[in-house]
Order: sequence, then structure tokens, then C-alpha cells
Amino acid sequence: MIEAIAGISTAFGLAGSAGLNAYIPLLLVAVAARLKWLDLAEPYNMIGSGWAIAILVVLLIIEVTVDKIPAADTVNDLIQTFVRPAAGAVLFAANANVITDLNPAIALLAGLLLAGTVHAGKTAVRPAVTATTAGTGNWAVSILEDIIALFMSVLALLLPLLAGLAVVLLALFMIWLYQRRQQRKRLLFKR
Repeated sequence: MIEAIAGISTAFGLAGSAGLNAYIPLLLVAVAARLKWLDLAEPYNMIGSGWAIAILVVLLIIEVTVDKIPAADTVNDLIQTFVRPAAGAVLFAANANVITDLNPAIALLAGLLLAGTVHAGKTAVRPAVTATTAGTGNWAVSILEDIIALFMSVLALLLPLLAGLAVVLLALFMIWLYQRRQQRKRLLFKR
């Protein structure tokens, strides 16, 4: 029972962090699989191959760089609208403990929805940062997002139950930020 809960928590933590940065959790899972620290179910075990890791390293470098450049970060977020949910779906389904107990389609859908929701929250907050800092604060927020994605991914792999709790808290925080932004808009339009 504890193993199943840990497996689901790992899947949630990895998929949630993919909503912030798709390549950080993918790369960590790939390296963990390559080092035999993580046993991925078929066909997801291919992510641990040398060529897959090399591609993920290149994509991570591009993502981390482009997301710090004003205007380019907006284009990157548009592209990542498709990549992050897909990465979340793969990460959720790739967890061997979850995939054996859960229908693969449901696992993929759960990861897609979770990463998509986190990405949507990130996308909803980013324009407020751009507007309040004239775009100069985006790089700092991007660094913070990368740090959170790294922390969540490591936490999901090492302490999965805490990662599950962290995903719930992150989702609640994103909802709170979105509601706060909506309230500010309503107050602004009432004036």
C-alpha cells in the first residue's frame, strides 16, 4: 500500500514539475533510469538511453536560455504549451509502480492534465510579472520556476510522499495567484 502511494506521489511530483519545465524532470528520470536507480516500464525505459539523455540535455539548455530572454520567453511558453503537458503525461505513465496498477490511458491523461494545469497557472501569472516589471523580472521568475521544477523532481524521486504534498500546495498556490489576479482586474475595471 505504501509503495503504491509512493509511486503515485512520484508520478504526481514529476508531472507537476514538468508543467514548469518539461526537460528538468525528464532529464532527471532519464539519468536515474540510466544509472538503474529507477525502473521504468516499457516503452518508457527508452528515455534512459544515451541518445535520449543527450537530446534532453540540449533541449534543457535551449529552454533555460530562451526562457530568460524577453519576448523570446513568450514564444517559448507558447511552444511549451504542447511540450510540458506531453512531458507530464510521459512522466506520469513512465512510473513503473503506477503503470502496472493503472490503465496507461488514464495515467497519460492524469499526467497531461496535471502538467497542463501547472503550465496554465504559470502562463496566467507570467503576464502580470511582465506588466509590473516591463519584462525585466521575467528572467528572475524563470530561474525561480527552474529551481522549483528541480526541487520538485528531486523530491519526487527521493521522497515521493512529500512531493505529492508539494504538488497539492503548488496547485493551491497557483489557484490563489490566479484568483488574486482576477480580483485585481475586476477592481481595475470598476474604476
